[in-house]
Amino acid sequence: MAKKDVNKEVLNIGFGNVVVRSRLVAILVPGPNPVRRMRDEAKKAGRLVDATHGRKCRSVLVCDSGHLILSAIQSETLCQRFEAVPSDPADS
Repeated sequence: MAKKDVNKEVLNIGFGNVVVRSRLVAILVPGPNPVRRMRDEAKKAGRLVDATHGRKCRSVLVCDSGHLILSAIQSETLCQRFEAVPSDPADS
């Protein structure tokens, strides 16, 4: 698979970590109580992935598998990255 294809399929969530775009269900702000409960339940069930590298959690990514991924990147930034799929020069 060529590098340009990989960029369309994955989302950079910071510190060299990536998530497959097609597996994402939601990108949430970690503050509200329902999100905190989701985090606690995922941690107990072994479905929590911490990709913050020791920094403050600024977004929670929900995957279709039920896993939650914590990121130190703002949810707004991740949404912008998600929407900004690199264009393929061959499509022009």
